[in-house]
Amino acid sequence: MEQTPGSNIGACANSVQIPYFYPVPVILGGVGVRSLKEYIMQSLAEENPGTRIFLVVLLLFTVICTGQPAVANEDLIAAQNEQQSTELVLVAGATGGTGGEVVRELLANGYRVRAFVRDADKAHASLGDDIEYAVGDVRERASIDAALDGVDALISAIGAGRGDPGNGPEFVDYGGVKNMAEAAAAVELRQFVLVSSMGVTHEDHVLNKMFNNVLIWKFKGEEALRASGVPYTIARPGGLVNEPGGQKSVVFAQGDDQTGTIPRADVARVCVAALGSADALNKTFEINSGKSAPEQSFSDAFAALDAD
Repeated sequence: MEQTPGSNIGACANSVQIPYFYPVPVILGGVGVRSLKEYIMQSLAEENPGTRIFLVVLLLFTVICTGQPAVANEDLIAAQNEQQSTELVLVAGATGGTGGEVVRELLANGYRVRAFVRDADKAHASLGDDIEYAVGDVRERASIDAALDGVDALISAIGAGRGDPGNGPEFVDYGGVKNMAEAAAAVELRQFVLVSSMGVTHEDHVLNKMFNNVLIWKFKGEEALRASGVPYTIARPGGLVNEPGGQKSVVFAQGDDQTGTIPRADVARVCVAALGSADALNKTFEINSGKSAPEQSFSDAFAALDAD
């Protein structure tokens, strides 16, 4: 077939697979995009007119083929594209000990994160620039609706405060979870992962006497989530400790008859592993630390659990 003027340029443009002209490093013998800028600046400083002419032609050829300069930061662009293509997870209770671990675990696994917080400045100081922030309160349904915009899944690690009756278990561990569950149902959220607690079915538990029936209200929050119709996963950890995760196995159980402790980081690992796992959906289970080395598959553990 006879080639018309410019047909090679069109073929070049069609062959580009990633943003910002990939063939240039090949032409230059494997020079990376970042180092390409340095290469061009250094070469332009040379007195050899042939070198200058070659570089001018190269730059014009690149812009014609792609519409973009070859010296763009391809690594940054690729990273932004990758981030935009991943799922967005809302984390309630992100400024707490467990919530913070959840945020870090999500980022480590390539998720985009939006923290649902009361004070964005305070949250930003501890969580940094790599996530989004939505200001609101789990006691206020409208703020939850706004925070869920564009979200794929929700992980809640909220907990009642002390001292303020309006911030007690009834309004946070129950009312807050109920509000989030109803809001999630309204947008047909793919999954709601709730961090609850061991002992929630034991009304005579000492923690109920110490902290305004906190476990009773947590259980009511669980029931509200189960009744909402939203696909859910409810993890009931033992006593939370601030120790490194991944050092011991995680023991999964059902029946709320376990005791023990578990690092917050391991709770976060379980919650993030549950995202997108069909075997983790509509299941409630307890988790605590075992004594063996952490050689296990959370996927297998989820599959072995009974659905509610």
